[in-house]
Amino acid sequence: MANNTAAPTEAPVFYLKEEHHPEQGTMLGFWIYLMSDCLIFAILFATHGVLGRNYAAGPSPADLFDLDLVAINTSMLLFSSITYGFAMLQMAKGKIAGTQLWLAITGLFGVAFVGLELYEFHHLWHLGATPMRSGFLSSFYTLVATHGLHVSFGIIWLVTLMVQIGKRGLVPENKRRLMCLSMFWHFLDVIWIGVFSVVYLLGVLG
Repeated sequence: MANNTAAPTEAPVFYLKEEHHPEQGTMLGFWIYLMSDCLIFAILFATHGVLGRNYAAGPSPADLFDLDLVAINTSMLLFSSITYGFAMLQMAKGKIAGTQLWLAITGLFGVAFVGLELYEFHHLWHLGATPMRSGFLSSFYTLVATHGLHVSFGIIWLVTLMVQIGKRGLVPENKRRLMCLSMFWHFLDVIWIGVFSVVYLLGVLG
């Protein structure tokens, strides 16, 4: 009688079970993303440079902008970069609680920045200074709102990272993600300094 019992065979393995992620791959890819974002903002700055004086017999920057409010808003973003730096220092020491605390403070500064920006937009709309009013206002809203959307997405990213750190701690993957968000956050800070200088200061004082 034939033996129907087949010898056990080892199941084929089609993938690596351990994580195989090149250490520098994420950072290089993120630098490429930041360069593409630089091109986007360069185009928006160039557009504002062309349209920034086209008021169409409407209000000019000196008629609309409150530099005191914008200066306060700028300080919110500058402080958020400082507090994010403190979060990175705590991360380097392996302190989860300290990292989470400074990330939370950074997020609050970011929320304050976006909130003041939305207040400014609402005030301008109330005055009738809508994007359809002139080329200047179209370019202004496009540039400033694009930056504000980036900050908003950065806040969402920051909260997501806080949840991941709470669950898994400061594992290498989370440290790498914190480094990417750090570059993104400081990049937005630099872009806003350009917006504050070119759009607001030159618009009002130029």
